[in-house]
Amino acid sequence: MPAHWEHFYHMADIGVRGYGATLTQAFEQVALAMLAVVTELATIEPRERIEIRCRAPDHEILLVDWLNALIYEIATRNMLFSRFDVSMSGQELCGQAWGEALQIDKHHPAVELKGATYTELKVIQLDDGSWLAQCVVDV
Repeated sequence: MPAHWEHFYHMADIGVRGYGATLTQAFEQVALAMLAVVTELATIEPRERIEIRCRAPDHEILLVDWLNALIYEIATRNMLFSRFDVSMSGQELCGQAWGEALQIDKHHPAVELKGATYTELKVIQLDDGSWLAQCVVDV
């Protein structure tokens, strides 16, 4: 299955889901899904790179920590991101995100991301060997 992302229905907020041939690809794709809630990804130019490190006892908590770290960077740097590179070693994630400063006239943000939640949280390897990572994001 090629790496891709999608949204799924949740009554109050929005579900984000990422698929990948590897666990790291699934984490990259779910980050793209989360940013696509805010704006069209094609409008975000990958001009500046930031680095994020997370450590957690399992993949599910690591996913929530990764997404919340991105939300923190979005809020504090006033940036949006459109490209991600994730590597993992044991229980540690090292991620890079590329993006640019938020420009209301260019990006037309639809919502403000408040946080990734444990609702519908799942990180699993599928029968075909690919990976799925998902959760609900509070907007």
